[in-house]
Amino acid sequence: MMYQSVPAVAPRRAVRLVLLLGLSGIALSACAVGPDYALPTIVLPGQWHHAAALRQVKTTELGEWWRDLGDPTLDRLIERAVAGNLDVAAAKAKIRLARAQWREQAGNLWPSLNGVGSATRSQTPATTSGSGKTTVGNLFQAGLDASWEIDLFGANERAVEAANATAEASEADLQATLLTLVGDVASYYIDARGYQAEIALARRTAESQRSTAKLTRNKFDAGTASAVDVAKADALAATTESDIPAYESALAQSIHRLGLLTGAEPGALLGEMKSSAAVPSARKALPRGIPADLLQRRPDIRAAERRLAAATADIGAAEAARYPSITLSGSISTTGTKTDQLFKASSIAWSWGPSVNVPLFTGGRLEAAVDAAAATRDQTLITWRSTVLSALEDVENALVALSAERVHQDKLSEATRNYRTAAELSRALYTSGSSSFLDVLDAEKSLYSAETSRIASRVSLAKDHVALAKALGGGWVKPVESDKPEVVDETTGPHIRRPN
Repeated sequence: MMYQSVPAVAPRRAVRLVLLLGLSGIALSACAVGPDYALPTIVLPGQWHHAAALRQVKTTELGEWWRDLGDPTLDRLIERAVAGNLDVAAAKAKIRLARAQWREQAGNLWPSLNGVGSATRSQTPATTSGSGKTTVGNLFQAGLDASWEIDLFGANERAVEAANATAEASEADLQATLLTLVGDVASYYIDARGYQAEIALARRTAESQRSTAKLTRNKFDAGTASAVDVAKADALAATTESDIPAYESALAQSIHRLGLLTGAEPGALLGEMKSSAAVPSARKALPRGIPADLLQRRPDIRAAERRLAAATADIGAAEAARYPSITLSGSISTTGTKTDQLFKASSIAWSWGPSVNVPLFTGGRLEAAVDAAAATRDQTLITWRSTVLSALEDVENALVALSAERVHQDKLSEATRNYRTAAELSRALYTSGSSSFLDVLDAEKSLYSAETSRIASRVSLAKDHVALAKALGGGWVKPVESDKPEVVDETTGPHIRRPN
């Protein structure tokens, strides 16, 4: 079999066709319509209103704030949550979606080029062949079709601009999801350690109260105490023990939530969290900076700003639809009854030229689309402002809560010390017969209540620290891989379809 070399005339003309379309498009696409985006502005206070009672530190210390709590278990749980949390996985998928849509829009800026080909064998009957005989023949065709919608008024550029801003907003959404996730893991972990401390306190207190009840029963047997005192002593111990199941239930629920946050089943951490540990406590103050810092620190604010940019670009895309559009199109083809006739100069046909579409009457539809896009832009601007103000509120609330809780904890610590002294003295006096059982009962109830409140205050103080870190925009600062899909399809090319 012999192969005939194909002349290069057709490829050269195809290249010339594409270059001609490209140069024409560049020459024509020179303007844009619609508003150009500018960063929004908002008046912010120069400093925080409730920061006077808290020490100021450098702004560079906010990253990975939870490590200051000094709890390796919490550090490991946060790392596992970032790697396995389902909300994070969904946010990564949204990033991939937004990036794919951006590439899709960017593809509209370039020409489209399609190859076509056909091979036909046909028979012409004698009645219509003209020669009075039945004829059989072949027809071979090959060619290229190219088209390019000239972005004369920037419609496609605005669409790409909007898609790019949306992709950036989705990346900020991922950071916001991580910020929330880190704060939630820390909060539920603090709750779990608090419940463990309350369970341990209830057991210690109940044991002490059972000892007092035994002492009271002995005094009753000796005739120096009444049956009422014995009943009250037993009742007090039983009441304290009744708190334990509620704390255990709350502890289990907190651990279940931690399991879900790490992307595991609810009971996955029950063994790991079985051993008690102290309620985490911050060793350093958080950097507050100034309110304007939130515009860059808070990912929800960045996401809202990027959506405003996308909405602004959408106005330009809608406005451009009201103007004429120009499409350059061209084709080159070769036809022959034999394959060796293809690509010869005598068998080549080509054409190219512009087509214009001018919207003359659309019943107000295009104008309404512009108005709708402008209204959407207004909504996103208001959303951005609302997000900024809510962020300010979050910080101010966290600052005042943290400051007030510190004072609260100091007073509870003082009360606990005094109640402990009172309980020890009343028990000693009761043992020696110098005090009534009512004094012991009141002192032990007050001490248990004060110690329970003190644990709750330690939990609240730690969670207020977490809330302030979240409000200031502290979250996961290490790079997060978002390009890997959850499902990797192994066979996507042509293949025999398997039955379901």
